[in-house]
Amino acid sequence: MKTHSLLLLLTAVLMVGCSSKPAIPVNDGQSLVMEASVLAAGISAEKPDISNDNGATVSRSELYNEQSKPVVITYRFYWYDAKGLEIHPLEQPRTITLPAKSSVSVSSIASYPDARKVRLYLSL
Repeated sequence: MKTHSLLLLLTAVLMVGCSSKPAIPVNDGQSLVMEASVLAAGISAEKPDISNDNGATVSRSELYNEQSKPVVITYRFYWYDAKGLEIHPLEQPRTITLPAKSSVSVSSIASYPDARKVRLYLSL
């Protein structure tokens, strides 16, 4: 009896797993990801926006340094298509020095013309 119940439970679990639909991995609330160390360093940022610039899909974000010393930030833009799939090849991480008490704009041009969403990841 136990084996039969276990088999029924396993079958139900497999059916539930097979029937779930893939979710879009990025939404408007996840377009900016900052590691805790970035926040602790006094850095803030605007959510990246997406625009069309001479036919290219471009994303920009403004980074702010509230500290009285420069801070080196590593950042990477991740692009997604209309289905929510990550677009490859991925951009390489880039670094920028934010001068003390100032802001810097960072940007990215999508390598795929049908890019619809973007995520900006910031770390130290």
